[in-house]
This record gives sequence, structure tokens and C-alpha cells, in this order.
Amino acid sequence: MSKEDFNAENLNKDEATASNAEHQEHSVEELTDDVGNSNSGEAEDPLKVAQEKYVRLYSDFDNFRKRTQKEKADLINYAAGDVLKDFLVVMDDFQRALEANKSNHDIDSLKQGFELLYAKVDSLMKNKGLKEIDCIGESFNPDFHEAITNIPAGDEMKGKVVDVVEKGYLLKERVVRYAKVIVGQ
Repeated sequence: MSKEDFNAENLNKDEATASNAEHQEHSVEELTDDVGNSNSGEAEDPLKVAQEKYVRLYSDFDNFRKRTQKEKADLINYAAGDVLKDFLVVMDDFQRALEANKSNHDIDSLKQGFELLYAKVDSLMKNKGLKEIDCIGESFNPDFHEAITNIPAGDEMKGKVVDVVEKGYLLKERVVRYAKVIVGQ
């Protein structure tokens, strides 16, 4: 099989791909017209083969780019699905607790129910890699803490976190929410 027969055979296999890139083919033809029109059959055949290879390659790359964009969009759109599915169990527990509390007037069982729900949510979050940032008594670190205000404190608490206004969280060693803290001065 000659090189030209092999190229022609590959061209027939990929005609569908090349038809998707007609607008690119027209621009390639314009470029070759600018280079110069050669009427000799020898110079025209390798140029057409090169054009067709270029169009196929460009089309394949364009298809690859579109496919990866779609995969990224799907990943972003459905990334939270696993976590949300796990939270549905907690939502069901909340619904049951709300129904049970309509007829229940026992404060102790209500408190116990809230503690159980909190423990379930906390466990779920820890299983997903979320952990609380320890703050009180630690030196102020802008990588993990957001200072809300400064208050006068003893020498041992200067530059350290005195109180936490809002807890901070890490998701697999990356800050999800900075801890809002009060720093000793």
C-alpha cells in the first residue's frame, strides 16, 4: 500500500469528523490561496493532504476541548450530590423531630433530640473531611483567623485568640470558612 493510498483510506474514515469543521477548512483554503495557486498536480496533492490533516487535527482538538468542558461542567454541577444525599438522612430526622414535637411537651426529650441531630450532622461533616479550626489560646494566624476586634488582655494573651465569634472550618487542610475571633491586645 502506497503512502497516498494509506492517507486516502484514513481520509475516508475521518470524513465525518472533517465535516464538523467546514468553517476551519474554508480558512485553510484561504491561507493556501494566499500562499499561491500552483496548477501542477504534484504540488497540489501534498498541500491538499496537509490541509485535510490539519482540518482533522483541528476538529479532533475542538471535539476534545468541548468534551472536557462538558465533563468539567458536569463535575461542578454534580459534585455536591454525594454530600446532599447524605444530608437527606438528616433532613428526614428533622422532619420526624418536628412531627414528634407537635404533640410532645417534654423539654428534656426535645434537648436530647437536638443533641442527637447535632451529633449526626457533626459526624457526617467529619466523615466528609470537614474539621473545626482550634482557636482559643492559639496565636492569631491570618491564614486561619479573621480578627473581628481587639480587647485588652494580660501579657500571656497578647496576640492570641481570646474568644471565637464564629467557628472556622477546614476541608481536607483547605480553609472553607475563616474563624471570626477576638484577639488580645
